[in-house]
Amino acid sequence: MSTPQPSSIWHRHFNTHARYHVWATHRLLDAVARVSDADYRRDVGLFFHSIHGTLNHLLLAEHLLWYARFAKGASPLLALNSEIEPDRARLAQALNGGAANWSHLMASWPAERFDGHLDYMTSEGKPMSLPFAATLAHVFNHATHHRGQITAALTAMGQPGPELDMVYFLQSEQASTA
Repeated sequence: MSTPQPSSIWHRHFNTHARYHVWATHRLLDAVARVSDADYRRDVGLFFHSIHGTLNHLLLAEHLLWYARFAKGASPLLALNSEIEPDRARLAQALNGGAANWSHLMASWPAERFDGHLDYMTSEGKPMSLPFAATLAHVFNHATHHRGQITAALTAMGQPGPELDMVYFLQSEQASTA
């Protein structure tokens, strides 16, 4: 058996992260759906103040900025705290759909793509070129960070926080193929 090439390993690695991202997004949004609208919009001390503000930031950062950069080579100039979708149900729908888009995008790239660079313009209009795989890792790490903030907010509100550890996702995938 031959040793997989590094780009092939990256391809499998990020395909796993894209599937996990879909799973974790669904689980988080299911937990958030049980929160009253007042608690959902209340400033609970998160960087983007509320659960709603943080979910809006995730939509903006992951889907309107980073997805556009990776999928289309576009670099929209957007403020990171903009409210993109005021409606709670439409925001959840957009986040679920956006998470699925990453899986489709990942599957469309050849393994060699992960060895290159991502050239884009920052939100301030500054040209940037970063390692492709490391920058893609940032996108998924960023989502994990903010899901953790929202989970902590849910717990502080007395709500059950969803179990989002990647190992549970891997176990559920393994169980579904057994």
